[in-house]
Amino acid sequence: MTEAPDTLSYIPFESFQVGQKQTFGAYEVTEEEIIEFAEKYDPQFFHLDHEAAKQSLFGGLCASGWHTCAMTMAMMVENMDAKGRSLGSPGIDSLRWLRPVYPGDVLSVEQEVLKTNPSKSRPEIGIVVSKVSVSNQKNEVVMEFISNGIFSRNMT
Repeated sequence: MTEAPDTLSYIPFESFQVGQKQTFGAYEVTEEEIIEFAEKYDPQFFHLDHEAAKQSLFGGLCASGWHTCAMTMAMMVENMDAKGRSLGSPGIDSLRWLRPVYPGDVLSVEQEVLKTNPSKSRPEIGIVVSKVSVSNQKNEVVMEFISNGIFSRNMT
């Protein structure tokens, strides 16, 4: 289990602007990782067996969509460690897996702020709604979702 850092910095809600974009991550996907994840969490043949996967709709071994979500979360946390954190999330919306992720693909994330909503019931927080797009090394979008992040408001 990972220890909590000695000091956590939180990104203030007011620092987000609609249209603001950031790109981060460079996560190389390995065959071993695809199989290991699938064995534990999504044991379908096209995630487990290289030869059998050739006969699938995907034409070869590919990562589970849930694995792609997990890799994306790892990149997001690494980015938060460098820039500051949210307070959490009430969930995501509109998750779409658009292309398979294959061994050797290198994934990156683009996050664009769509709207900012100060909480009416809890004035000390706000929700930042962002479109998250995950792309491979060919700049093909492999996954998209809408993220809802909770951030502290500047109450001064």
